[in-house]
Formats: sequence, C-alpha cells, structure tokens
Amino acid sequence: MGKLYERIDGRIRSFIEQQPVFFTATAPLAADGHVNLSPKGRSGTLVVLDELTLAYLDFGGSGAETVAHVRENGRITLMWCAFSGPPKILRVHGEGEAVFRDDPRWAGLIEHFEDVDGPSARAIVLVRAKRVSDSCGFAVPHMEYERERTQHAEYFARKSDDEFAAYCEKKPYIGQSVDGLPAIPLPLPARTDRT
Repeated sequence: MGKLYERIDGRIRSFIEQQPVFFTATAPLAADGHVNLSPKGRSGTLVVLDELTLAYLDFGGSGAETVAHVRENGRITLMWCAFSGPPKILRVHGEGEAVFRDDPRWAGLIEHFEDVDGPSARAIVLVRAKRVSDSCGFAVPHMEYERERTQHAEYFARKSDDEFAAYCEKKPYIGQSVDGLPAIPLPLPARTDRT
C-alpha cells in the first residue's frame, strides 16, 4: 500500500501544494527531551524549492522547539494528510536547517513568501528530503476546509520590526527550547533584505 519516492515531483508535489495544513515533528538528542509536533498552516507559507528541498516560513506567536531541534541535530519529518479526496498520508523525513534573518541566503529565500511575509517572520526552515513515502490514510476522517484563519497575520501586521523584536524578547522559549537548547537568536537579528 505505501510507496517510496525518489523525489518530490508530479503528483507528490501537487498533493503537497494542495493541502491547507501540514505537521512538523522533531526531537532533541536527549532521551528525556521533549518531542515536538506542530501544525502549520497559512496559505503560501510552504514551498517546494526543488525535487528534494522544501522550505517553510517560521513565524512568531509560539515557541521555537522545531528551530531548536533542527539546530541541534537536523532531524525533521513533515507530514500531510488528505482530509478530502482520495485517502493519503505523505511523509518527508529530512534534514532541517534554520535560516535566520541575518543569513546571506535570507533575501533570496524570503522572495518565495512575498505574499505572506511580515514582521513576524523569524526564520525559514529548509528541509532536504532523505526519504519520501506515502501510506493509505484510510483512517483519516473526511473534513471540509472552510477558510484561512486571519487573526495571526492581522495581529502581527500591526507590529513594526522593532515591536516584533521586543515581543520575542519577552516570550518564553524563543531564545531557547523548553529543554534549554539554543533556538531563535536574540536579540532578533535585523533582516538582510531590508535597509
């Protein structure tokens, strides 16, 4: 039933691009560390860069466990479920890397997210696929997609870059994870794509 794929192309790429939500899973190396599973949404925040590379925009508003874990060990899994249409679960096991605002690559990468960019963009997570596989999804329920939630984008659109940096300084588990691993660099780096 399940199948392995050599690359993200054709039907696999189309499936990824059509899903309104995906999930990220990461874990620290420590046996007693906290495993993290996060839902990700907002249309336009995930892109397939090439046949083996994806990128998604990491926003403020929550902790930074995923970033901390990929900084420590790079392990990450992305998962999509078909909540409508034919049943399918797709996983990309890969090596993750956080690209921060002061990284020379930021300016080129952020262009892929111009429709959803804003002051709350704190990192871009690159995922280089090591294993791409699907499974049946027969137990995933059918659900109807209603609409995007707009509160997150609207809230952060009212903040300047300086206000967002101050927001990050005050939040717990931004500069480091719940297990004490380095996460988002604080003070928040200035963006390389803005003067």
